[in-house]
Amino acid sequence: MLDVGVVIVNYNTRDLLRDCLASLLESRGVSFRVCVVDNGSGDGSADMVKKEFPEVLLITSPFNGGYAYANNLGLKALGFNPGSISEDTARYALLLNPDTIVPPEALAKMVQFMDSHPQAGIAGPKLIRQDGSLDLACRRSFPTPEVAFYRMIGLSKLFPRHPRFARYNLTYLDPDKTAEVDSVVGAFMMVRREAIADAGLLDESFFLYGEDLDWALRIKKAGWKVYYYPEVTVLHYKRVSSQKNPRARDEFFRAMLIFYRKHYASQTPWWLDKLVKAGIYLWWGISKVL
Repeated sequence: MLDVGVVIVNYNTRDLLRDCLASLLESRGVSFRVCVVDNGSGDGSADMVKKEFPEVLLITSPFNGGYAYANNLGLKALGFNPGSISEDTARYALLLNPDTIVPPEALAKMVQFMDSHPQAGIAGPKLIRQDGSLDLACRRSFPTPEVAFYRMIGLSKLFPRHPRFARYNLTYLDPDKTAEVDSVVGAFMMVRREAIADAGLLDESFFLYGEDLDWALRIKKAGWKVYYYPEVTVLHYKRVSSQKNPRARDEFFRAMLIFYRKHYASQTPWWLDKLVKAGIYLWWGISKVL
């Protein structure tokens, strides 16, 4: 039985994908299989994978169906279909972005952590950006109306050490200490096979952004825990693929609306519901002129 089934969704990041795969295939101490899903790229990414990494399972989508859509293609191809997961399916799935560089021991350490924490449905490492700073998205709280409000009005930036105002990115936590969190980011998200069986695959109504938060919330609701594990550090170039997608900005705000309506709208008083939606649309509109 394999330890890890890795899904990498690529969209026009051929050179970064090459570096990511080269680093990933140097992984040791763990058994794994890699599936690259090319989401309608026009930069020769698929041909590069065929030529240079023939051991990698390649799925080519004729169109860009979105991040959740493409990850689900890869997860199903690796046997993580909730209706038919078997003992032959890898013990863990890993969602990995092509703009990451994975150290040789990273997969093995993450698997060891998951093995030693049987209640963990999801775990993610410490992600470091190219300038050496922490990728704040690698440990997050769910964007409840309260948490999102503190972020939107700037309190999270004004008080980054405050345990109430800074919950969006948990900046009050020590970045070098393991912590139970609400979610990690889909750039490197290791998920237990049984958690996928319980919660299902990614929600394809999200095109880009939000699907990893939604998955984490559903997995937590199924009784599993989510951990940030900084003993593993991974380089993340961040937003390289999304910057090439003209839909990225709009999809960010669309994802906010989908997530809110799906998980919080029914529990929110009517007056607050209107304020939340108005705030999202206002922020969305401002982003178009900045």
